[in-house]
Amino acid sequence: MSETLYPRFSDGEYERRFRTVQAALEDQGLDALVIFGWSALGRALQADVHYLATYLGMRDNYVVFPRQGEPALFVQSYNHVPNAAEVSNLDDVRWGGTDSGQTLGNELVRLGAHSVGVVGMMPYQHYDRMRAVAEGVSFRDVTSIYRRIRLDKSAEEIEWLRRGAAHTDAALEALSDQLRPGIREYELAEVIEHAYLSGGGLTTFYYLASTPMSSPNRCVPAQVLSTRMLEAGDVVSCEISASHGGYAGQGLRTFTVAADPTPLIADLHRVAVDVYWAVRRAIRPGATHEDVWAASDLIADSGYAIRDSLVHGFGIGLLPPSIRTRQTTQDDTPWVFAEGQTIVIQPNIVTPDETAGVQTGDLCVVTADGCESLHRLPIDLIRTG
Repeated sequence: MSETLYPRFSDGEYERRFRTVQAALEDQGLDALVIFGWSALGRALQADVHYLATYLGMRDNYVVFPRQGEPALFVQSYNHVPNAAEVSNLDDVRWGGTDSGQTLGNELVRLGAHSVGVVGMMPYQHYDRMRAVAEGVSFRDVTSIYRRIRLDKSAEEIEWLRRGAAHTDAALEALSDQLRPGIREYELAEVIEHAYLSGGGLTTFYYLASTPMSSPNRCVPAQVLSTRMLEAGDVVSCEISASHGGYAGQGLRTFTVAADPTPLIADLHRVAVDVYWAVRRAIRPGATHEDVWAASDLIADSGYAIRDSLVHGFGIGLLPPSIRTRQTTQDDTPWVFAEGQTIVIQPNIVTPDETAGVQTGDLCVVTADGCESLHRLPIDLIRTG
């Protein structure tokens, strides 16, 4: 199968990944990894499988990666195997069988594995059956170790993320052009998807919420588009991720519909933009979560709060860190930024009662010189309609 039919990385990129994972197996004293992926969140939860097998399957899928020997991709369902074999960079692609846990257990016995690392939220039924079949094998959750490997992006990965960001920008531009009174929220799904599907982009997700600026009652984009019809004087906030081969951008913007912003919406967005740039300037190799906290103190100083996280790792799928403001933090795990990490900076500035809010931000990459956006659209508050 010609590689031009489906996007793939270079042989050198896959060799780099395999060496890195094999080194981690050596370091952890493991004989193999069992890596789980499933189709949730626009198949972004196939990310751990995709990293080694370049496959975004529709059901549960596994990669068995031995410390010595060739990795194998196990695919559900049976009729999905032919296409998976065409898409994947792995030579060994098989059906996962009627019982994935049994298939995995049999493979580990065949490999002679004694100590195995598990990656991902593997279903209990699969894990229980795998453990029973591979009697005597010890299993350990190494998800966090594996995902730390995925944090550091190569030049090829960043280029794929730029393509995903371009698809995402196209969707944001389409919204800017087509938001108007009289269109329902759910109709905007066609506007969003049409903008990138014709260019080969894939849907990861899109969240959106509209509310009257004069009497707002929604402060953060919604995951389910409603039947509400847009009206003049609305404010619309959105969060969109479209991908190239699973590598998605993430763009967050706020629009007003056929009206200038009210003083409240204008002030919320002013704070969002100021915080975005303060956080972006603060992030560079060696910067920490505390630098993000300091850069975001303006939110509380202005009398506002946040509902969404302020900075999170991304690409492909959600990754560490997840950082909020110091006033709203839910996890004080230390974090140090490093070159090659990709993060989303996304100030979702809301009123204390959470009746009104705006959202803005971009997917960025940490470089030796600081933090660079992978998107080309400005983070302005946009009047539409």
